[in-house]
Amino acid sequence: MCSHQLPDTLSAHVVAAHPEQGWSLLCDGTIVFDDSGELHPDGSVVTPHRWQTRHLTTAA
Repeated sequence: MCSHQLPDTLSAHVVAAHPEQGWSLLCDGTIVFDDSGELHPDGSVVTPHRWQTRHLTTAA
């Protein structure tokens, strides 16, 4: 693993990408999911940032 410190996922880079499964492994051991969730090597979790549909607009 690299020397990045958690939660420094902005400067960590992808070492293994699995877009067909919806996740990528970063050099610091963090697993980042396509839905914006994260699983850190220490077991801590960042929940996905979900959009609330009542705030979204649709085009006609």
